[in-house]
Amino acid sequence: MTIVAAADGSALGNPGPAGWAWYVDDTRWAAGGWPHGTNNQGELMAVVDLLESTAHLDEDLRILCDSQYVINAVTKWMPGWKRKGWRKADGSPVLNRELLERLDRATHGRRYTFEWVKGHAGHELNEAADVRARAVATAYQNDEPIPIGPGWPGVVRADDRGEVIEDTTSEEPAPVAAAIELDLFGVDEVIDESDEEVVLRLERELLEPAVRADPSRLAALLHPDFAEIGRSGRLWGREAIVQSLSEEETANVELELLGSDRLSPDTVLLTMRTTDDRGASLRSSLWLRDSGRWRLRFHQGTPER
Repeated sequence: MTIVAAADGSALGNPGPAGWAWYVDDTRWAAGGWPHGTNNQGELMAVVDLLESTAHLDEDLRILCDSQYVINAVTKWMPGWKRKGWRKADGSPVLNRELLERLDRATHGRRYTFEWVKGHAGHELNEAADVRARAVATAYQNDEPIPIGPGWPGVVRADDRGEVIEDTTSEEPAPVAAAIELDLFGVDEVIDESDEEVVLRLERELLEPAVRADPSRLAALLHPDFAEIGRSGRLWGREAIVQSLSEEETANVELELLGSDRLSPDTVLLTMRTTDDRGASLRSSLWLRDSGRWRLRFHQGTPER
């Protein structure tokens, strides 16, 4: 018999109030989180808790994830990170090392497979996990009881201090309903930030390795009609660039802002110089605001001679 479970994470503001959840059915699911965390931390913790909660079972486990960051970390990158002392190819420390080490231990001796599923696309198990993860993040945000779920039957859950956790999920889980209305990627505006500062912050976020490895976060920052002319002159569309970046281990990139031009109330053009292990590039990014959210519409990068 194979256990099929979805695992998902959520962070309001990212970082911000964060939640994680795994879901098998209405009698077997669990959730948790932190007052402050990231989406990737939630994605990792959901898989960790699923593995630990089912460690006593001699059954195969099929884990449904919408995070290729988690899948790639386990199936591609972790052996190399461990050989290098939990450092990436560029020598920088691997983010979320504590959770990754815990995940590494939890997979030892287990029969498991990962299956990528597209997030927010109507997949029943994925949606159930997503709703519960966001419910926890929302509960932390609103200082409400945390809906942790029943867990796995017969498994006693404990917090980091070893104290038993009791389920605070009500029969009418209001936090879950409230969480459905929240958009993880819809919080682009920050108090006292100008539009230009918001756009620059989002541009820097797009260069973060963790974001570029997470298709759901990356896609949320790109306009549906996004296009990019890369360093080689190749024209990329939104789906192609998301897929390409999620499959490679991206090095850290340094960004120097050269100019920020307001072309219209809802259009900002950034010009920058970036430096990575391939050298320096001159870049331009056109950001559009649509329904209150800034998204990257066009990008071009040219190697600096």
